[in-house]
Formats: sequence, structure tokens, C-alpha cells
Amino acid sequence: MYALRFALCDLRNLQLHKLKFRRKKKIRVGRGGKRGGYSGRGQKGQKSRAGSRIRLGFRGGDTPVWKLFPKQRGASKKTKIKHRFFDASNKKPQALNVGKINNVFKVGEKINLQTLYEKGLIRSIKQKIKILADGEIDKKLEFDKLIMSSAAKKKILDAGGIIN
Repeated sequence: MYALRFALCDLRNLQLHKLKFRRKKKIRVGRGGKRGGYSGRGQKGQKSRAGSRIRLGFRGGDTPVWKLFPKQRGASKKTKIKHRFFDASNKKPQALNVGKINNVFKVGEKINLQTLYEKGLIRSIKQKIKILADGEIDKKLEFDKLIMSSAAKKKILDAGGIIN
């Protein structure tokens, strides 16, 4: 009981200017003493100099990545860029039609990436899937965290389905 009262008393008197803690000293290298000589920086070269900085994306004097590609009309648009060091592919999601889903799943089943993979409708869970409106749906199904077209949404909701 006494220890608890003492601890509460201690917390009430806790103030920022009364806190005691040790600050970590910044190591100043290259100034003689134990860290003299090259001071862990090696010999010569850009990174051994004071105030050295190699900016992000610097490739040692080689042409930067953003200068390797042609600057044509639409170069900033989503295009497949092929280069031996760099790959910026914007893969489209795999299309999956409502009609196929209607044939494979039973009434009331929950549909997500995992269940689509288990039924063999998609090749990989990592790939993005977009549900399109081709075909008919007459079952009440629950869709969970899937990308779909507005027409597909309308068909699913008209059939009494749920979209999460």
C-alpha cells in the first residue's frame, strides 16, 4: 500500500525540467586522437571528403535512368517501358466476367481473391482482378474487396448480391 502511494506521489511531482537523462554525444571523426587518420572513411574519393553527399538516383556518372527513355508525346502516360536496368510495367488487371462467376459459385457464397483462386478462375492471388459485366448473374453472392466495373456492380446488386 505504501509503495503504491509513493509511486502515485512520484507521478504527480513528475515535471519535464526535473527529468534526468544522459544525452548521447555526437562522434566527431577525423580530428586526431583515437579516431584520427582516415577515421573510418577509407582513403581518398568522394565519400572520404567532408560534406560529401551522393544524391538519390546517382549512378556514378552514368546516364541517369530518367534520361534513358525517349521524351515523345505521351511519354509520361502509362506505357510499357523496357530497358535492361529498369522495368516500369503497368499491368492491367485480369478480366473476369460475371457469367463465369455465376456458373462456378453457389448461392450465398463469399467471393474474394482466395476463393477465386481455389475455384481455378484466376492464376495468382497477387494479380489484380477486375470483374466485368459480360454474362448474366441470377444468384445472390457476396463480393469482398474486388475491383469491378459499374455495369457489373449494377448486375450484382440487381440479383440481390452484396458488395463490400
